[in-house]
Amino acid sequence: MIVDKIKKRKSSLKSNTSNVDIPIGKWIKCENCKEILYKDDIRKNLSICPNCGHYFRMHINKRLELIIDEGTYKKFDINIDTTNPLGLEDYPKKLKILREKTKIQEAVSCGVGKINGEDVVICVMDSGFLMGSMGAVVGEKITYAIENAIKLKLPLIIFSVSGGARMQEGIISLMQMAKTTAALTKLDEVGLLYISVLTDPTYGGVTASFASLGDIILAEPHVMIGFAGQRVIKETIGEELPEGFQTAEFLLEHGFIDKIVERRDLKETLYRLIQLHK
Repeated sequence: MIVDKIKKRKSSLKSNTSNVDIPIGKWIKCENCKEILYKDDIRKNLSICPNCGHYFRMHINKRLELIIDEGTYKKFDINIDTTNPLGLEDYPKKLKILREKTKIQEAVSCGVGKINGEDVVICVMDSGFLMGSMGAVVGEKITYAIENAIKLKLPLIIFSVSGGARMQEGIISLMQMAKTTAALTKLDEVGLLYISVLTDPTYGGVTASFASLGDIILAEPHVMIGFAGQRVIKETIGEELPEGFQTAEFLLEHGFIDKIVERRDLKETLYRLIQLHK
């Protein structure tokens, strides 16, 4: 009798919960305030938590919508694909899964567009694709964009977000640091403007190359910026590190970046800088 009652209770619970309409994948937890938020509300608020102001990372397409005038972005048609120089079995599989999930082909998109009517060459990185790591294709696309900025005589803007060089491509990924840096030297020689915008996080070989070489370096609030992680640095130098030494606020105070800009003000700030340079 008791067993029968338990079975009836379980079946009634199942039928009740099945009628509850809770959409799957419609909610997200804020890392800062721990509130459960409706994703559509986050998207409408420029991927900023309406409760505490925490900045969520942005997809390439959302970033371009925020910065570039509608209908003006034209991606560079550069037909190159990621190779597997180390012959890793899982690397091609991981790339395929990521492309299906993120709807992008690589960790960066480069092209031309307009900011309030001003023509620019722009590159936007995406943390959702192998943490924005810089492999051969990412390095080549950014270099190609720099060369086109020189050819078209346009200002260059790069939005960086990265964990660093792509370890799956070994030394070839490290070579991209030198290649992008050399291309930026040519851009500087012809007197064209390069604005580097750092978003969370910007680390490793990206920080050690093109992200740090802007004529003007901007950052979003509370961005983490550095070459290596805090634990690695501490173990390497054997000293206590200042509180928050890798935050945008600390680096602004010590002269590494020029200005911290709220996300909603980025487009207008970039436009004004382009106007001033002209």
